[in-house]
Amino acid sequence: MTPTTLRVLRLLALLQDRAHTGRELAERLSITDRTLRHDIQRLRDLGYPVQAQRGAVGGYRLGRGTTMPPLLLDDDEAVAVAVAVGLAEDGATGIADISENVSRALAKLDQILPKRLQRKVTALREATAIGPATTGSREPDAPVPAAVLTTLASGIRDGATVLLDQDDTEHTEEIEPYRLINWQRRWYLVAYHLETHSWSAIPVARIQRASAGSRRFAPRALPDDDLVAFVMRHIASTGWKVNARVTVLAPAETVIARINPAVGVVEAVDANTCILLTGADAMETIAIYLSMLMMDFRVDGPPELVDHIRTIARRYTAAVPPE
Repeated sequence: MTPTTLRVLRLLALLQDRAHTGRELAERLSITDRTLRHDIQRLRDLGYPVQAQRGAVGGYRLGRGTTMPPLLLDDDEAVAVAVAVGLAEDGATGIADISENVSRALAKLDQILPKRLQRKVTALREATAIGPATTGSREPDAPVPAAVLTTLASGIRDGATVLLDQDDTEHTEEIEPYRLINWQRRWYLVAYHLETHSWSAIPVARIQRASAGSRRFAPRALPDDDLVAFVMRHIASTGWKVNARVTVLAPAETVIARINPAVGVVEAVDANTCILLTGADAMETIAIYLSMLMMDFRVDGPPELVDHIRTIARRYTAAVPPE
């Protein structure tokens, strides 16, 4: 690649970031104003709509054109785009007629990604499963750092332990990572805890730091043949800020048919009664879930949810005329 080509690519990267004055661009690239004007024209000839701003200082910005010119991405941007497109290919968008275009875009990205970046993207893609689609109320997003995800994915790919620092612990824990699950824009890690010799679904948003461990491990027998179902049950019973126990006056199979696995775990009591273990990040959300069951139920706990349901009941009763 010639020095001129490298310089023009650097100029394009600067313009894609934000608008710059001509003087600032010339100084950043160590070129004269005349050379800058020639390089701007080269970009325009390639289809990039570089717009000039008039004024005492003068400046340039990248505008919108009528064609789609190539994009210039740095390493982190390229990985982020490839991962996001990969999740869209797996159905995370909920858009019915986008799959074919997504697959073509992903193939183009895979073809041009350097090997060092492709390993990161492939590791994360192969280590991730998508949770079931849901309808109705959705919990707030819980974004996670890309560096944490790539570290976990690399551990899954290599069969290597990972060191975790979580919000609710005061020490670093070494775990064996097995699978990442993406559900409702949240991430969960299926992991085996070496200290407690137990399995769990760890919310990745609670992980403050993740670093590669020093040990390799042989795969263990998994806690469930379907790790997505394992995570959904874990979320329903322990993965929320508010967890509830509800007695539903209906057969267990009827309740199971009405709810998503992530909404709750159903346990039969007898032929006409079952226990629903459910949760959410707010009591209001649980109240919505229960109302959508369209079945008679009794809230066994926690006490805060019982009080909340009583408040709603009073409001509903006051909202309608007496019979």
